[in-house]
Amino acid sequence: MQVEGDGAGSAGDRKRGLASGAHQRRGRLSSGSEKIDIPAYAVAQRLSEVCGEQAVPVSTGVPELDRVLSGGILAGSVTLLGGEPGVGKSTLLVQALGSLSSAGNKSLLFSAEESAPQVHARAERLGVLGSGLLLSAARSMPDLLRVIDEVSPDVVAVDSIQTVEEPETSSMPGSVSQVRECAGQLAALAKSRGIAVILVGHVTKDGSLAGPRALEHLVDTVLMFEGDRHHALRFLRASKHRFGATGELGIFEMSVSGLKSVEDPSGLFLCDRRPDAPGSVVLPVMEGRRPLLVEVQALVAPAPCEAAKCSAQGIDSTRLSLLLAVLERRAGLSLRGREVFVSVVGGVKASEPSSDLAVCIALASAASGRSVAGDLVAFGEVGLGGELRQASQASRRLGEAVRLGYLSALVPASSPDPPTGMALLRASTVSEALLLLSLVPEIGAAQSRAHALAPYRPRDRRGDDDDVTCVGGYAS
Repeated sequence: MQVEGDGAGSAGDRKRGLASGAHQRRGRLSSGSEKIDIPAYAVAQRLSEVCGEQAVPVSTGVPELDRVLSGGILAGSVTLLGGEPGVGKSTLLVQALGSLSSAGNKSLLFSAEESAPQVHARAERLGVLGSGLLLSAARSMPDLLRVIDEVSPDVVAVDSIQTVEEPETSSMPGSVSQVRECAGQLAALAKSRGIAVILVGHVTKDGSLAGPRALEHLVDTVLMFEGDRHHALRFLRASKHRFGATGELGIFEMSVSGLKSVEDPSGLFLCDRRPDAPGSVVLPVMEGRRPLLVEVQALVAPAPCEAAKCSAQGIDSTRLSLLLAVLERRAGLSLRGREVFVSVVGGVKASEPSSDLAVCIALASAASGRSVAGDLVAFGEVGLGGELRQASQASRRLGEAVRLGYLSALVPASSPDPPTGMALLRASTVSEALLLLSLVPEIGAAQSRAHALAPYRPRDRRGDDDDVTCVGGYAS
């Protein structure tokens, strides 16, 4: 038995953009006189002989979407777009498909949730009604495949995958088996024909994608569209992307005429900031390759009951508890018996450790009632020993701060030199950083150590504070 090939074909036959079909190099499996055609992917070949040329990303016409997709959409790719109901998934999808259609890429939208008049009204509002976008209300897989065969599109979008059904699967639409089967057929179609497929997915109440976990493994790209329905800002992130980086953030503003890309998000986040307010500090964060300046706010208030509340928005609540413990043990700033609230303004998630120092400064400022300088930014990781650790891409963070007029920065001592026009305040520990800003009283080393050990000082069982007795090394 042997395999015969018909050649790799010319370079012009390979995929280039969305308009070209998938190159189908085929082989023939021969056994005696019988020959069977087999597809190219079933033929073993040396890795060095595999053509390394890849399809060129095609712009969707939505700049922030192109940013997250590393330049645009690829032929043969499968993209899963998830988000809460009402966040704007369908709006983003229709805008992108309308732009692709206007650029000459035949686009087909299967609207399995909304009626055709509803999609027509949305397209008219977004200004893409005359783009040539094709619409179908098919909901069963056989009907979808038949329409795709008739139209031969470059891009296919299904809104949503949870509403499509495979009649041969004995379960309701949206079930695990139905979603797995329908998504598997569409993914196979994308790879075999070089069609870019976009699937819209539902999310559960905890914000994760609904359906089987295998759905995320099946696709090439997983996009999450986030934002508060009561606010205008929307955020697009890629949690998986086989064709580029996953750290990029797309920022949109929802308007009457659709989603608009935000060109200067840092200026938007800080436009309403009150520099003289205690508990406010500016933090430079990195979202992919993009530096952003956001405001970190903290509020400290007496607890109305013994069980004090600790609330965090935009940062991890466990990380906030850790920083509160470090402030108490290493900087002598105890917030026990008080309610603590920390928020990153604008809906941005400051999940990287470099936000630690800004959170500590905001907490100390709120507790002392003293504001920090209005032109100051701060960043750095805080260790359990209270030491400050250098943040990655510090130069880009500082450069963005200078661009927006911030002329001073409080950073770890090991940080690189600042750009021209900026003054650096360097600190080795979080206690030293707070002392530089006069947010905590200066105490000697011996007094600081005694304060840190105060909760563990041994006490006499009789309750006399002046007569200290050590019982097993801990307070009795």
